[in-house]
Amino acid sequence: MHIGILEDDEFQQVMIQLWLTDAAYSFRTFDSVASTIEGLKSEHFDAFLIDWRLPDGTGCEVIRWIRQNKGWSMALLVLTGQNDEATVVDALQAGADDFVIKPPKHRELLARLKSATRRSSSSGLEVLHMGSYEIDISRNTLSIDGAIQILTQKEFDLAVCLFQSPAKLLCRDYLLNKVWGLHVSPETRTLDTHISRLRKKLFLNGAKGWKLSPVYGIGYRLDRIDAEAKAAA
Repeated sequence: MHIGILEDDEFQQVMIQLWLTDAAYSFRTFDSVASTIEGLKSEHFDAFLIDWRLPDGTGCEVIRWIRQNKGWSMALLVLTGQNDEATVVDALQAGADDFVIKPPKHRELLARLKSATRRSSSSGLEVLHMGSYEIDISRNTLSIDGAIQILTQKEFDLAVCLFQSPAKLLCRDYLLNKVWGLHVSPETRTLDTHISRLRKKLFLNGAKGWKLSPVYGIGYRLDRIDAEAKAAA
C-alpha cells in the first residue's frame, strides 16, 4: 500500500515514516498544500495522512481537491492537534474518512489507516456480514435473515456507505457526494427521503439489531443495538 504524508513538522514526519516502514508500506512525504497537489497530479496513493494546519493553507483545501479531482477511492485521514467539534465536522464535511488527534499513537494510527483504506475499497469488502444483514457489494444485493430486499440502486449504495462505517457520524455532504456525486446541493431533501425509506425497508429502528439515527445539523450514524439494550427499550 502506498501512503501519502502531508506533515510540515519534521519530527512528526520521521516518526510516521518509521511506523509505515515497519508496517511494510511505501510512502511519499509532503510539507505544503502546493507540493501535495502537485504530487497528486502524477502519483497514485491508496491513502493520505493530512495535517490540518500548514504553512500555505489547511488540510481542508487538500481534501476538497482530492475529492473533486480523484474521487472517493483514496482513504483520507486528518492529523490534527485540535480536538474540537468544529474542526472534526469541517474535516468530515470536506470528505475525510477519519481523523487522528496529535500526537498520534503508533498502533492507533495504523489501525485507523487500515480501517479507512478497507472502507474506501469495495474489493476488500465484497460481502458484509452485519448480524441479520448480508450485503453483497459485487452483486448489488442486500439480505435480511436470508431474504433479499428490494432496493433502488441509490438506496443500495447508501446502505453500503452506512454499513461500511458503523458507529461513525457520517456528514450529509459526505453521503451526498459518495452516493450522488460531487455537485449535489447539500440543501436537497434527496438524502433525507432515502434515509427514511431505508429505515422502513431495512428495519433500521433497532428491530434487527441496528438503529439509524439523525445527528441534528450534521448527518446520520448507524449503531449496533445489542439484545439487552433492545429489551430495555
